[in-house]
Amino acid sequence: MTVQDLITPGTVLGRYTVERVEALPSIQATAYLLRHELGARHLHIERDDDNQTFAVFFPTVPSDSTGVAHILEHTALMGSRNFPVADPFFSMIPRSLNTFMNAMTASDWTTYLYSTRNEKDFFNLLNIYLDAAFFPLLRYESFRRDGHRFENADPADKTSELKMQGVVYNEMKGAMATPSSVLWKALQKALYPDLTYANNSGGEPSEIPNLTYQGLKDFHAAHYHPSNAYFYTYGNLPLERYLDAIEAGVMQDFTPNVLDVSIPDQTPFTEPQNVQASYPSTDTERGAQALVAWKLGHSFDPDENLRWKVLSEVLLGNAAAPLTRPLIESGLGSALSDGSGYQDEFREAAFAVGLKGLSAASAPAVQTLVLDTLARIASEGLPAELIDSALHQFEIAQKEVSNSGWPYSLKVAFRAVGPWLYGGDPLDGLNLDAALARLQEARNNGPIFEDMIREGLLNNTHRVTLTLVPDPELASAQEQAEREMVARLSADFTEEDRVRVVQEAVSLLESQDTDDDVSILPTLTLSDVTRKVARPAYTVEQTGGAVVGRVEQPTSGLVYLDVQVRLPELSSEELELLPLYAFTVTRSGAAGQDYAALARRIEAVTGGISASVGSSTGPDSLDDLRLSMSFGGKALSRNAGELVSVLRDVIAQPEFEATRLEQLLKQRVAGQKAGIVSSGNAYAGRLAAAQLSPEAALDEQLIGLAGLKRLEALVESGDWASTIERLKALHARVLEGQGRLCVTASSGDLALDVSSITGLFGGRQAAHVSSPLAPRVPVARTTDTPVAYNAVAFQTVPFTHPDSPALLALGNLLTSEYLLRELREKGGAYGGGAGFNSHSGVFRMTSYRDPNIGRTFEVFRQARDFLNGPAFQGEGAGLRELNEAILSASKGLDPLTSPDTVGRMRFYGDLGGYTADVQEAYVERLLNVQISDLIRVMDSYLTPDHAAYALLAGKDPNADTAAQGLTFKVESI
Repeated sequence: MTVQDLITPGTVLGRYTVERVEALPSIQATAYLLRHELGARHLHIERDDDNQTFAVFFPTVPSDSTGVAHILEHTALMGSRNFPVADPFFSMIPRSLNTFMNAMTASDWTTYLYSTRNEKDFFNLLNIYLDAAFFPLLRYESFRRDGHRFENADPADKTSELKMQGVVYNEMKGAMATPSSVLWKALQKALYPDLTYANNSGGEPSEIPNLTYQGLKDFHAAHYHPSNAYFYTYGNLPLERYLDAIEAGVMQDFTPNVLDVSIPDQTPFTEPQNVQASYPSTDTERGAQALVAWKLGHSFDPDENLRWKVLSEVLLGNAAAPLTRPLIESGLGSALSDGSGYQDEFREAAFAVGLKGLSAASAPAVQTLVLDTLARIASEGLPAELIDSALHQFEIAQKEVSNSGWPYSLKVAFRAVGPWLYGGDPLDGLNLDAALARLQEARNNGPIFEDMIREGLLNNTHRVTLTLVPDPELASAQEQAEREMVARLSADFTEEDRVRVVQEAVSLLESQDTDDDVSILPTLTLSDVTRKVARPAYTVEQTGGAVVGRVEQPTSGLVYLDVQVRLPELSSEELELLPLYAFTVTRSGAAGQDYAALARRIEAVTGGISASVGSSTGPDSLDDLRLSMSFGGKALSRNAGELVSVLRDVIAQPEFEATRLEQLLKQRVAGQKAGIVSSGNAYAGRLAAAQLSPEAALDEQLIGLAGLKRLEALVESGDWASTIERLKALHARVLEGQGRLCVTASSGDLALDVSSITGLFGGRQAAHVSSPLAPRVPVARTTDTPVAYNAVAFQTVPFTHPDSPALLALGNLLTSEYLLRELREKGGAYGGGAGFNSHSGVFRMTSYRDPNIGRTFEVFRQARDFLNGPAFQGEGAGLRELNEAILSASKGLDPLTSPDTVGRMRFYGDLGGYTADVQEAYVERLLNVQISDLIRVMDSYLTPDHAAYALLAGKDPNADTAAQGLTFKVESI
């Protein structure tokens, strides 16, 4: 018996009292709920998982849109009582082996959170995070750097143009240029006009300058106190170790406090409202969105919350869903609007649905269609099988333990925190069994969802119809408004004020050039790096034109099936069509079923299926370019055979139909266009690399802006008949390829019969793909954004080349020691860094939501001067920076895995030549990299004559880059 076995409700642990202990069998865990004498709440999830996790949540309720909660989240991490360096957060990233590390601001809470598999690292980061949250220095310089400040175009020249600067300021300028962000903020304001949700917690760029330094400090005092804190820990260490560290780091310095952060109910509307919002866009024909939204009941009511989640899944969960299908088939828009579905991020939940990819004039028709369809559904009733299928998805979500996307420990945290912060039970989101049982009992007594539609939606007057309208003049109007704001705020400036602005700017720049004594920060060492990679056992069998790997893993009652097809040689036309094939093949019909019937079947018996295109290179040669088509899916053990059947039908007998193909193509185009600005650095980096790397050139054609341009042309042509014939021909070519299947399951399911799939493939020799490079000329793509995304790329060496580990370390060193300082701290960009893809051999430097263009490319160019500077010359120079770069680089070689991914990665890695031995040899070479290696690879590969340039921006960049001798070929997206 352990000490933890003796912990029961009422047990006192120091100044904590245990309030509940509850087994969570569905996730193989035990939950402990505690309360501290100061009022702090604590949820600990004890689970046999070494990915130790910490989070602290503070309810934060801003009363304006100055972004105070968001700016505080930034500045709290910029020096604290015990760690008074300029930026402990960014300084700790290369000193840690974290699997996640961040801070986030939501509409009504702020959180600081991280996870790591290294015990020493966990407590190192805990000290940093606790000190940052509860004892931040909140220096005036930090407020000016990340919040807002006046700064001249030439910081040292008071006669140059006066501008507004700040990391958060520029971040939010970029964020509020995206339609999804504008719609989301407008929806909150429309549904909850009297509550904190009416404000933009991230900050409205026009209002951020109204935040004062004192206001920032007052907000911290009013919200960041143990009495207002919700702590979360997760892992396999004794509970007392987590509690003792928090007690020593925080609690002993506080006394109880009463803080009012409550959010009342929104007064219901007496009649529905119509609201219009605008975003900067020139797409006036199809750039609008129309969304119908309702305020519902309390999101922390476990039964109501579950019922609305299930109803949302029933109505919208797949292409055949009874609300989704008529909306899409109406032709009014191309896809469901942003924000569609049930939203429980607010104290009172919301349900919303609508369309995007339409003209603003169609908004009334969308509202009518939504209301009429809901009325018909309520009248005709929902088939029981649709509800059963939706509940089946919740069963899968409850069982699955996966680190894919996010660490599982943080998925658990967010499932608990929603109801917890609003006064509900945090365990409701972790153990759905009781609520599911009550729901099933209610269903046995008669229909319930139809009444929810009638009373919660149709008869609910607290309804808003929001129309999001593209405005081609808004970007220039916002620029003019910003200039007028700066002029207004500086109208009373005296000569002394203008001198002060210059002095403060110069002082800030000088402070950013001052090296901190980061030795006061805790760190891991290279001895903490894991030198071995995972080697899960698997069996291999060859059957016809396919090879099958079987991996036994504790998958919690789920079965995972992956089907990778190494493709034969394809023509350029077939290559260009491949992304469309991958997008449509799982969303069309198959084996005699139309797309709606197949969608219902997929939801009823699987946890979803997918298809994608992938390119890769061999470990020894960058010219060894490979192309594959991948299918995959998961299912509960009882449905494993059905999973095989579904995938077999999709792979063997897809059925493409003109009307559905048009719908899907328009969805694809709308979705990709909507994501350009939020992923601008990735698009720019790909454009640059496509001039140098065959793999990047192929990616640009498949998933980049070049691929988008082709899809748009296809939509314009409307030539669906010939496109379907081409898709059929491509399908036949896919089946000629080599199949590589991987079954991941528990022992009882490992013998799953997949012969119906393996027999499909011809086993034709996989071809080495060639992809012509893009022309070697700087390229700029302009779109609706007030900030820039800049990139420079270099082609270097393959994975097994001796210089590859040095390039990997170099990317991390330049990011932490040079680019973050130059681009973010000095330049005001939200993000920036260097990265090396050891598989493709491409080295990139990029910036994100950057107010600068020419300056940033100069920073990129001067990276060589930085590395060849005095900080890295002489015996012992740069040793700390080197070790941190290696430590940080090693994280990518030892990724966080889980039962669903670890075997699949090993199986396909071995087939591709990236064996465990090859990977471990790479780690050993990385651990032996020296400063001289970094300087050598910089001077060998990352020189101006090897560089390729690209950017995304809202304007022609050539006036900005003339000083750098760069002339960009400019095209509009």
